[in-house]
Amino acid sequence: MRKRLLLLICFISFGSQAQVKLAKIFADHVVLQRQKPIPVWGWAKPGEKVNVTLAGQTQQTKANAQGKWMVRFSPLEAGGPYALQASAKSGNQHINDVLIGEVWLCSGQSNMEWPVERANQFEKEKKDADYPQIRHFKVEYEFALSPQEDLKTGEWQVCSPATVGGFTAVGFFFARELYQKLKVPIGLLHSSWGGSDVESWLSKEAMLSEPELNASAQRLPKTWSEADTLMEKEFRQKFYGDKNHQPTLADEAKYLNGKGDFSKWISIQEPFGQWLWKGLTGFQGWGYMSRSVDVPADLVAKPTTLALGDNDTEMEVYLNGKRISEGISQGIRTIQLPANTWKTGQNELVIKLQKRKNPDWYGLGLLGTNQDYYLSDGVTKLELIRDWKIAPSLVESHRYVPMVNRVATSIYNAKLAPLIPFGIRGALWYQGESNAGRSYQYRKSFPLMINDWRKRWNEAFPFYYVQLSSYGPDQSSNQGSGWAELREAQTLTLQFPHTGMAVTTDIGNAQDIHPTNKQDVGHRLAVIALHNDYSQSGTYSSPMFDQLSVTGNKAIVSFKFAEQGLMAKDKYGYVKGFEIAGPDKVFYYAQAHITGNKIEVSHPKVTQPVAVRYAWSDAPVDANVFSTDGFPLSSFRSDDWPGVTITHKYEK
Repeated sequence: MRKRLLLLICFISFGSQAQVKLAKIFADHVVLQRQKPIPVWGWAKPGEKVNVTLAGQTQQTKANAQGKWMVRFSPLEAGGPYALQASAKSGNQHINDVLIGEVWLCSGQSNMEWPVERANQFEKEKKDADYPQIRHFKVEYEFALSPQEDLKTGEWQVCSPATVGGFTAVGFFFARELYQKLKVPIGLLHSSWGGSDVESWLSKEAMLSEPELNASAQRLPKTWSEADTLMEKEFRQKFYGDKNHQPTLADEAKYLNGKGDFSKWISIQEPFGQWLWKGLTGFQGWGYMSRSVDVPADLVAKPTTLALGDNDTEMEVYLNGKRISEGISQGIRTIQLPANTWKTGQNELVIKLQKRKNPDWYGLGLLGTNQDYYLSDGVTKLELIRDWKIAPSLVESHRYVPMVNRVATSIYNAKLAPLIPFGIRGALWYQGESNAGRSYQYRKSFPLMINDWRKRWNEAFPFYYVQLSSYGPDQSSNQGSGWAELREAQTLTLQFPHTGMAVTTDIGNAQDIHPTNKQDVGHRLAVIALHNDYSQSGTYSSPMFDQLSVTGNKAIVSFKFAEQGLMAKDKYGYVKGFEIAGPDKVFYYAQAHITGNKIEVSHPKVTQPVAVRYAWSDAPVDANVFSTDGFPLSSFRSDDWPGVTITHKYEK
């Protein structure tokens, strides 16, 4: 009886695998690209004949030795609804409510993933979301170490007030404007992942073709076990300077007994938050954090309270080599310390901790706010929110979990490869935040990705992207800015054909990497597409730096896309955001005056101008120049002096 049951299970399993089926992307409510050949594919029994019908057309093909088949229908004009059917002796699959229209691939990291329900004025936007001819397909989260044939899940959703909240906000506002102007169905093929770097979206073949990425491509793991081994070696190299070093308990004991070397540890901006996103990619196990605390003499003689945020798991706290606390606590952990526990001057605080219990997915890292990390005697309070360092315990039991950016190509393999060659008009891209640490290399990796995707689709489709917005400090050019250099890399990518860029520094949030004004982002992308792809008239580009000339002690900057003139958004008319430097390469915040479509820049200390920069910081909140059409001037520099990221390369 058991053998018969096993045979029946095997037969059913084989039958379900062999039955004719369409790729997951072909589902009810799908939008197919108009005015281009329409590829449709799926699987059947090897060698089986398959008939596929759509809008009065019938195509016949035969499944190959692996069971895959593909047909291409002749181009269709916008319309529908139609039915799509694939049939063979092994069965058939029927798809309903198929529309023909414009399809745009939406990709990137969290600002593309950001849903309508978290954008500005959601309740208002929801009321204006009854657009049944706008459809959205979200590719779910998956990793893969080799290109996948098909998605595991997925469905097309019809836009309505009930569904729009889950749509990509940038994509929806883009699609809504296109629909209002074109009156044709719009499909949003949404494949993004928060926190992802551009290398995760490249194919292995593309990485192999680029000398700066070739070595990493050759090391790509074939299994997750192999990936874990590579990560272990990477951490040994990072924290011990030798990928083959076998750390011992004695090595890690030095961290706690006051003899540790913390120079190789990872610096973090604040102590709370998941360490998975702070440089310990994929690591799960015990970890360490440390901080030097400068204690004044008058505080040493008093009893103090040490607050260390919220961690609900095992934690040991050491001060100058002596353990001062251990155990589990709930809520904000506060430690009462008697007088003279601290010493005057520098003290070394070291914490050993486990991953959180609640939520259990959180991994290593603390919770709490800025106010929950301090040293106080009840009157004086020293904030302990900055200058922490972290490291993993490579001695205690640990493991590595698959996650974003652990392995290059892994998102491409799972979230993009299965979509190829689905018909699209073009791609929208919002990404770069995760590459701002190696912005100079983005000059190569970003165009490499664009060309790679076009090669996979065998079409030089339009590729429009969002320039990084404003986030972080507003530092001067003398300090340098990785975000400004990333924006420059994005601007340089405009030299490649069929590309366009939406400038968004004016609608960012210096305190939040996720600005919620996605309406203007979608609009600025839409006007590019309407102009370039749908023959709509009107201004579509921000002003861009053209050239610099010098007259005496004044630098004269001219611009492209500023034919109607420039203006400063300031009630007093002041032009802000400019810096100027002479031969010594020292920059000064400059005076600037608009004259038509040019700007004169000067500073009393710069008698021989050689370089001008504008909005050259992570968050250029003062920059206020716009075209008279309302588009913000793109950040730029006239010089090509080495930046702060020029030596930073992708190394995995």
